[in-house]
Amino acid sequence: MKEIHIDPIRAIFSDEGPRYRSPVSPNSGDTVRLSVRVPKGCAERVFLSLKDGKEDLPMSLAEPSDTAHGSEYFDRYETSIVCPEAELSYRFLIHTKDKIYLCNRTGVSLLRDGLSAVSPADFRILPAFHVPEWAKNAVMYQIFPDRFCNGDETNDVTRNEYYYTGGHVKKAQDWNEPPTDTDYRCFYGGDLRGILDKLDYIRSLGVEVIYLNPIFVSPSSHKYDAQDYDHIDPHLGKIRDDVTHEMQAWETHNGFAPKYIRRVTSKENLDGSDALFILLTREIHKRGMRVILDGVFNHCGSFHKWMDREGIYRGREGFLCGAYHSKDSPYRSYFDFKEDPRGGSDLYEGWWGHDTLPKLNYESSEALVEEILRIGEKWVSPPYSADGWRLDVAADLGHSTEYNHSFWKRFRARVKGANPDAVILAEHYGSPRDFLLGDEWDTVMNYDAFMEPVTFFLTGMEKHSDGMREDLYQNGDAFFSLMLEKMAHLPRESLLSAMNELSNHDHSRFLTRTNRTVGRIHSVGSEAASRGINKAVFREAVTIQMTWQGSPTIYYADEAGQVGFTDPDCRRTYPWGREDLGLIDLHRALTSLRRLCPVLKNGSLKPLFSDFGLIAYGRFDEYTGNGAVIAVNNTEESRALTVPVWELSLPRTVSLEEIFLSDRQGIVLPEALLPSLTHDVRRVPPVTHTAENGVLSLKIPPLSSVILVTPQKMKGSAETK
Repeated sequence: MKEIHIDPIRAIFSDEGPRYRSPVSPNSGDTVRLSVRVPKGCAERVFLSLKDGKEDLPMSLAEPSDTAHGSEYFDRYETSIVCPEAELSYRFLIHTKDKIYLCNRTGVSLLRDGLSAVSPADFRILPAFHVPEWAKNAVMYQIFPDRFCNGDETNDVTRNEYYYTGGHVKKAQDWNEPPTDTDYRCFYGGDLRGILDKLDYIRSLGVEVIYLNPIFVSPSSHKYDAQDYDHIDPHLGKIRDDVTHEMQAWETHNGFAPKYIRRVTSKENLDGSDALFILLTREIHKRGMRVILDGVFNHCGSFHKWMDREGIYRGREGFLCGAYHSKDSPYRSYFDFKEDPRGGSDLYEGWWGHDTLPKLNYESSEALVEEILRIGEKWVSPPYSADGWRLDVAADLGHSTEYNHSFWKRFRARVKGANPDAVILAEHYGSPRDFLLGDEWDTVMNYDAFMEPVTFFLTGMEKHSDGMREDLYQNGDAFFSLMLEKMAHLPRESLLSAMNELSNHDHSRFLTRTNRTVGRIHSVGSEAASRGINKAVFREAVTIQMTWQGSPTIYYADEAGQVGFTDPDCRRTYPWGREDLGLIDLHRALTSLRRLCPVLKNGSLKPLFSDFGLIAYGRFDEYTGNGAVIAVNNTEESRALTVPVWELSLPRTVSLEEIFLSDRQGIVLPEALLPSLTHDVRRVPPVTHTAENGVLSLKIPPLSSVILVTPQKMKGSAETK
């Protein structure tokens, strides 16, 4: 048999999974076993390198019986250390006859200067950093409530109900009409009852966690300008106490908005809406899912009862005087007021200068801090029992980096004290490394290490559709380089629970990015969002999303074929009755395969092949010997590639079953697999590919993705009932 060329750069491997670190998330004082895989008979010495390269611990060759899978190619070296109290970075040094190789989270490189200094890409141990298990590798579903489903028309915002940011609010006449630039004061009527009505549909997608954009009382459709953190907005909940009224065109002060005032201040409405949320969480939990709330704590809205610039609460029983109306208000210190030199009402700091978004002034008010910590506790505790928080613009809170960190430490302690199983997930752009040390956030929305690299490789587009990066378009080497570099900023606990999105409420929908059109609705018009879209490329993206490390997060209606440029156009409604059923079945197929083949979500990850418009990577489990190959061809031609499956510790000769293929027409599944899926699904007899001498030869169609797995016992029926 022909000898396999074992390149140390490709063969050396370690990660932070159970095969290479045990326990994977240790506490201080635990004995931790660390190991690294090296080419068989290649290494003369192997070291675990610690403390800025000034301390290298020799590692011992493990017994062959402990390296059954892949032992024909590899040796495994191991050592044990006692977990320290502080963070520990480490990397491996492999000395061969004439070279020294360094292995860390971005892969393997030649060590040329003899020093293994600490790098941001090193493996890390963060003692006692534990993210809830349910949040790891979980399929999430993000819902923008006003645009998902209208389950109760009696709570809809009515025409001219109140005045907001330069105009009266309005109700969209057509559920399917696209948003406009004044979207924030146009309401479609989606609500919690609509979500309740669609829970079985959501569960049928394989969803395990629902993330809700803000649902607290607020005057806007997006609700990122909270009016009352203590209650669910009755326009999303229940309105029993109501009056009939429509503001006149000349009325611009909300003192002339009795309908709105009654709806959002009535105890009956607020209590009824909170009760509906309790029912929603109960029904979500009954279906085996979790729910995360959106916490907007950097700023509130000018309508907020603490500020009350609109006078909604002024003089009303049960409410104190707002800060805008009196220097003696108990809430005055919650905001940063400056005296108006012109003699008008005092000015206050607004987030990014927006007076509708007063920035909360934490440093000057311990009472404010306590209020927000109380809110953080309240909603993750019974009877509401939410399962965590997504934190809006989390790194902006406060007026200094130092204060920001100190606040989130307190927030984590209070939230976890109330519900140890709650997750704390932050919106963040750039490296979140300093926030993910185990005492602040659990994880992040994964822009840097997922949304951007996937978007650039498959479309070349920037995530807002504001520009293009032709240098990254179809650049397979850059895709893996970006992914691995950015993933290294996330500890393992955070990486596995990171929200891997293709689209969300702030960026263009991925399906629109496939048309490679630069623009927004004001420059190219809303119709351009659907012009020239490429569903085959979208299928490739979803394949990557569902087979990469982390928590794949579906933005509502993406699975139904919705399009849209960036905010507000990305906030179009779910197209009930007009869904793309083929794309829905695409998502159902891939979430089902994640459950049928656990290696697709739990296995180690390794890049295997890259070329222009072509990538392949593997997921593998060296304990069980199971492995998977995922290949994506983003070009207009059929492509041949050779995949070194020996890198996945698979035998020289091994068969892999083709369990999924996507292409221009839809998806292809084996005849007996997931029989309930029928839309844009073609059935074929089982297809088996055989790797010879450790290498798998494939030819895959244009604009396609394929998943192949080693024969393994499927985990029962993965179809969602």
